[in-house]
Amino acid sequence: MFWKSFRHNLTVMVFSILLQIPIGMLLATFLDAGGKKFNIFKIIWFLPYLMSSVAIAFLFIYALATNGGIISSLATLINGKRTTVDLLGTSPNALFTVIGVMAWQFTPFYMVYFIAGYGNIDTAIYEAAIIDGATRGQYIRHIAIPLLGPIFKTACTMSLIGSLKYFDMIWNMTQGGPSGSTELMATYMYKLSFQQFNMGYGSCVAAGMFVLITAIALLFNKVFKVKEDY
Repeated sequence: MFWKSFRHNLTVMVFSILLQIPIGMLLATFLDAGGKKFNIFKIIWFLPYLMSSVAIAFLFIYALATNGGIISSLATLINGKRTTVDLLGTSPNALFTVIGVMAWQFTPFYMVYFIAGYGNIDTAIYEAAIIDGATRGQYIRHIAIPLLGPIFKTACTMSLIGSLKYFDMIWNMTQGGPSGSTELMATYMYKLSFQQFNMGYGSCVAAGMFVLITAIALLFNKVFKVKEDY
C-alpha cells in the first residue's frame, strides 16, 4: 500500500507540474500583456488560492455529487433523461478529479509568481525587441520565456515538493477511496497513526516520505539545471 500511495503521489506530482505551471504562465502572460486594465482578472483568478483547502474540498463534493451535482445535472440536461456521473466514486476518475481540483486552487499562486517574473524583466529589452521588428509572440517565445528559466525551475520545484505532501483536500474529498485509488503517502500515514494507532509504522511511513521527497527534489535540481546569468 505504501508503494501504491507513492505511485499516486508521483501521478499527482507529474500532473500538478504539467497543469499548474503552464496554465499559470499563460494567465500571467495574458495579464502582463493587458496591463492595469486587466487588474480585475488578477483579483478574480487569485480567489481560489485564498480559500481554505477544506472549504474547496466540500465545495467540490457538492458540485460533483451524483445527485444534484453540476456534472450530473449537465449530463441529464444533455441526454434528456436522468444521468449520473460519479467522478469521485470510481477509479481512476477520482484521482484525476482531485488533481483537477488541486490545479484549480494552486494555479493562481504560479500565476502571481510568473507575473512577478515578468515584472523583473527590464522593459528596455521589450522595447528593443519591438524596434527590431519582433512581434509580441516572438518576444514571449524567444526572449521572455528564456529569461524566465530560473522562475520555471523554482516553480516546478515548489510544485514537486508541494504535490508530494498533499493531505487536507484529498482527505476531505475521498479519504483515500474508493478502494485506495486516491491514497497518498500522507493519508496512508494518517490512517496508520491516528485511526489504527500503529504509531511505529506511521512514523516509518513519515520517514519514508521525507527520504523520497528529498531524493526526488535533489534529482530534479540535478537534472533540470537552468543557466541564471544572462
